[in-house]
Amino acid sequence: MKPLEGILVLDFSQFLAGPAAALRMADLGARVIKIERPGSGDLCRQLYISNLGIEGDSTLFHSINRNKQSYAADLKNPAHLAEIKSLLKKADVVLQNFRPGVMARIGLEYEDVRRINPRAVYGRVTGYGTEGPWVDLPGQDLLAQSVSGLAWLSGDAAQGPVPMGLAVADLAASAHLVQGVLACLVRRGITGEGGLVEVSLLESILDLQFEVFSTHLNDGGHEPRRSAVRNGHAYLGAPYGIYQTADSWMALAMGSVTRLGELLECAALQEYQDPKTWFSQRDVIKAKLREHLAAKPVAWCLERLRAADYWCAEVLTWSRLRSEEAYRVLGWEQTVTLPGGSEVRTSRCPIRIDGERFYSSLGSPRIGQHNDQIKAEFGL
Repeated sequence: MKPLEGILVLDFSQFLAGPAAALRMADLGARVIKIERPGSGDLCRQLYISNLGIEGDSTLFHSINRNKQSYAADLKNPAHLAEIKSLLKKADVVLQNFRPGVMARIGLEYEDVRRINPRAVYGRVTGYGTEGPWVDLPGQDLLAQSVSGLAWLSGDAAQGPVPMGLAVADLAASAHLVQGVLACLVRRGITGEGGLVEVSLLESILDLQFEVFSTHLNDGGHEPRRSAVRNGHAYLGAPYGIYQTADSWMALAMGSVTRLGELLECAALQEYQDPKTWFSQRDVIKAKLREHLAAKPVAWCLERLRAADYWCAEVLTWSRLRSEEAYRVLGWEQTVTLPGGSEVRTSRCPIRIDGERFYSSLGSPRIGQHNDQIKAEFGL
């Protein structure tokens, strides 16, 4: 039995943050009914990555919405809205990520749902919270990365802001949403009452930076200074970063610069005996290291460093990673089947419970695919 079996989630959300939270709960056993508008459904169905689509929907949609059911309803239609309100009486969790005010106008904001079902846990994702001058701005991942300061942590000093190559704000917010919902479900088991869980892209991406942001708050408010050479972390000294070798790329984490010089036979590094210089002179040190490593095969470097337990790794592409035994033993991939019979290769739930990995072969649904089943089951 999966931990969330018996939990019913109504997911009104679109795009990534809300649906990803619902996906994680589905992976853990919850029954997720995705509430979509008739005809077009979740806008993410047409948000393509590399123009790759399967059975009329984007692969992005399929990766986020597997293992769910779909109920098509026009929330502006009184008859459809009445059906949804009846369904809400049975729900344990309700998720939405509309801009502030949208669900209130429909009559499905937290206070409305609480009157219908006081045991429901209501999860809400916004871009920038529910008050302040940014409330009505679009809550989109790249925009949240930009205003949060995150884009100034990546890349070398001369590059300007560099965004992460992932929708990191959405993914962080989805994880926080799940944490809050599960906490409220535990509390409900004690008090019998539901609750309101609120997360925003901005707060979640600020929390992702809490370690270095706390440094900023306590060192006089100085802005982070990225290394000019192979920057890996704005607040860490040499050798931290990724370097090109003669035949590949290699990452180096924290460690003694002088010891690194001994292991890699680089006399220039052995001159830096004072650990304080590893930050104050990190660009000079890293430039010397970059020049030295450019002539060394990655296997030669890894052999010497790993033997001394010096933290390092070769930088792998996805193709290289998938060929590694360390990856294969994870059992990370699974195949899900769509309603039309197409198969999608994707990832499994990353959480193990009592040693068990959770897989599901059920792909994402068509719009309104389960209307008849849900109407019959719940008497709508």
